[in-house]
Amino acid sequence: MDKHLLLPGLLLSLPMITAWTAFNCLVTKGSHLPLVSYVQPCRLDSSLRLFASCSSVTNLTQVLKAVPQSVEGLCLSGSISVLPPDAFSHFPGLKILGLNLHFTQLLPGALRGLEQLQQLTFINSHMDFLYLPPDAFGNLSSLQRLTFLGPCLYGSLGVRLPPSLQQLAVTHSCLQNVGVLADIFPDLVLGSSSGDAWSLDTLDLSFNKWLNMTSPGALQGLQLRTLHLDHTNTEAAAVVGLGPRLDALSAKKTDTAELPVRVIAHFGLQDLHLGLTQIRRIAPEALASCHSLKSLDLKSNHPIHLPPGFLAAMPGLQTLKLTINQLQISMLCMNGTGAESGLWALDLSNNGLYTMPSDTFSCLPHLRELLLQGNQLFDLDSQVFQGLRRLETLDLRGNPLVALDKGWLASLPALTTLNLLDTRMALSSTWDFWGPERLNNLRLRLVSGPPRMLSLPMGLASLELHAVSGMKPWKLVTNVFPVLQTLTLKGWGLQLGVQNVSKIFPALHQLSLFGNSLEALCSQDTSRFFLWQLPGLKQLQVRGDGHNLRPCCITGLPSLWELKLHNLQSRTWPRPLLLEELVGQLLMLEVLQLEQTGLETLSAAAFQGLCSLQILVLGWENGLVLDASLQEHSPQMPQYVYFLTSSLACQCANAWVGPWLERSPRTYVHITTHQLCQTEAGDHSKRLLFPFLWSHCPKTLGLELSLGSSALLLLLISLPFLQEARNWILYLRTLFRAWPGLRGQRSEGKRFVYDVFVSHCRQDQGWVVQELLPTLEGCPPAGWGLRVCLPERDFEPGKDVADNVADSMVGSQITLCVLSRQALCTPRCRLELRLATSLLLAAPYLPALLLVFLEPISRHQLPHYHRLALLLCPGDYHMWPRGDERKADFWAWLGRRLGQPG
Repeated sequence: MDKHLLLPGLLLSLPMITAWTAFNCLVTKGSHLPLVSYVQPCRLDSSLRLFASCSSVTNLTQVLKAVPQSVEGLCLSGSISVLPPDAFSHFPGLKILGLNLHFTQLLPGALRGLEQLQQLTFINSHMDFLYLPPDAFGNLSSLQRLTFLGPCLYGSLGVRLPPSLQQLAVTHSCLQNVGVLADIFPDLVLGSSSGDAWSLDTLDLSFNKWLNMTSPGALQGLQLRTLHLDHTNTEAAAVVGLGPRLDALSAKKTDTAELPVRVIAHFGLQDLHLGLTQIRRIAPEALASCHSLKSLDLKSNHPIHLPPGFLAAMPGLQTLKLTINQLQISMLCMNGTGAESGLWALDLSNNGLYTMPSDTFSCLPHLRELLLQGNQLFDLDSQVFQGLRRLETLDLRGNPLVALDKGWLASLPALTTLNLLDTRMALSSTWDFWGPERLNNLRLRLVSGPPRMLSLPMGLASLELHAVSGMKPWKLVTNVFPVLQTLTLKGWGLQLGVQNVSKIFPALHQLSLFGNSLEALCSQDTSRFFLWQLPGLKQLQVRGDGHNLRPCCITGLPSLWELKLHNLQSRTWPRPLLLEELVGQLLMLEVLQLEQTGLETLSAAAFQGLCSLQILVLGWENGLVLDASLQEHSPQMPQYVYFLTSSLACQCANAWVGPWLERSPRTYVHITTHQLCQTEAGDHSKRLLFPFLWSHCPKTLGLELSLGSSALLLLLISLPFLQEARNWILYLRTLFRAWPGLRGQRSEGKRFVYDVFVSHCRQDQGWVVQELLPTLEGCPPAGWGLRVCLPERDFEPGKDVADNVADSMVGSQITLCVLSRQALCTPRCRLELRLATSLLLAAPYLPALLLVFLEPISRHQLPHYHRLALLLCPGDYHMWPRGDERKADFWAWLGRRLGQPG
């Protein structure tokens, strides 16, 4: 596998080709992480240029050979006993490293050479002991985040931390006493030679279920901004004895039973998170110590009682979270002084609120975000939002709201985001959103009833509409949404004409269709294609409801670059599908993701209209058959193909896949090796898929050549190399390499891997890239969409030159030699021309050789001129014209010889 690595340099004017196939390893760009992140255990950054995630690791050295050395993120899971020295020395650009390998010892120098590493994570779900040498992290000069998730660090003493470290996490471990950290990492406490206190942004000790003791002054002198003690047995009040300076404390799901006023006052805390604790009541006298707080989270402490003057006691409070507390909302602004609060964000969701008095938010004139979802509000007083003139976000989803007065939003002029999903509001035909002139993000539920008119703001940039199943569609009063870029439809609740949809949504870039929305946008004839013509649409996501009886082909969207199709298979009448039944001609499409669509067969025909496709992701597609035409189409395949939680059918039609994966020169394919086959009917034992198919399926061995024709062919093709002794060894090797495939490939009706093999020298590379390739490889109608093989780009890395030349030319229908004086002086170009001549001798009925002369060349300079004159007709070669007026004749000639229409 080590030979399938990224080439360090390709043609300067061509896109970089990424080409690996590594079993048990998922390799992808960071920008692809949202598509594949649910199958890898490490948290990685999408800004990474390239990352790899390998599972079932037992031999670290062998696995790392299959990983490109240019990766910036690496996640390894499996089981090894010891992490050896220089384990990752071949990956100097590594920035993020996650190790879930269950090793118990880190040998000195194991992390040597990782000077650019920024995040390091050790994962051990069994809570095994991990022994670290004192200088384990000494050379990690860029390390910012160090995480131990699971391993027990007892026994590791005096481990030095790099000065660049900002975040340290020791979670899910055997840690009982915070003071032990000072023994393991002595840099955390004051006492360094310089006398300066250590500084950390975050110390996370969450999920240490035995952590219930603290040593007074254990971390004395540590400059600390945030401390996490979530899901431990430590009370928040015990933090005072630790000694660190602290700005933020998170103690969720702890034994804290009252507001830790001593901690707040001692540190002057700014952020305090006490969700899921035992706090039931806040004493009025406790508020005197809370004036420093800027953010307070009291989620799920129900029932909780707030004292009068609660907000007035915290003048700097900006964020307050009181969700799931069975709160008495009337106490919020009851301070008796009329003082205003500086609160910016308030979360009152899921509190069981039935009503809100008109003065509920009277003390919150600076409020910008108000979350009221999941309550029991049936109606709202028209005055309840009075005074909230700065409010930007209002969330009312999940409330049984029945009706709202006209103009109820008039008091919210700054509102930009409104969520009314999952309500029972009966919208009137005249009901509109008058008031907030800046409203650009609206989420709305349409109820059933007679067809009505829906008036929406013209300035919306994002709109989400949910329709009740079986309802009659509403008609839009608004004729055009000039700036609407994102539209989400669940169910079908709008009456829109197919002809004018592009006029209604001229700026639409992202469309999401959930439920049965797709059915309304598909033609009802036998062709079943997508009706909406949206020339500017870039992203389309379709998630069915399992009731689509027939597929709908997505086609005719010229700007679409990302398409996601999920859950389109009918649960009642499942039907196997071909990819071309789901996706048609989408010339700009780069990303295609399919999940539970019923896809059964993937063939080369599906990619004919997808000439720009770079990423194909297949998830939860079972029993897949990969047609053998894919190996011939591989030069035009997407650069990345991911089979995620998908299985291949145990059929001989898939027998070619295993060997192809090992030698795929251009496409990276990720497919799990744990593909199983049931050996016989009634036999419950299973074997690995690829070895089983290889041993049980018939294979053509290519032994058609008779002894007599072989001898004759050898005699004919051996003549050229006798004239140039200096290249005869290379030529002989190439001929013998090509010989077994000559008869099998050069036969009528045989499919080829490439349409054209282009032979040229380095000096003529500019002409090939700028003039020839755009026409040969370009998408129709500007180009011909041919599969072109270029030696510098498509030769398999690490493979012998003779093997590459032979395989590529035998696998190409036509060889096009670009000839100049420089080319005729290049040994490889002369070799390729001689071999092309020999192939022409082997199968003279095919126009297998074309010559393009970039300059006049004497017949005496052209090798084997007399033989070429006998084999080629005048229509098999052409001169590249110097003037633009004659270039049309050249392209017309080349198009005819390559079988292009016109």
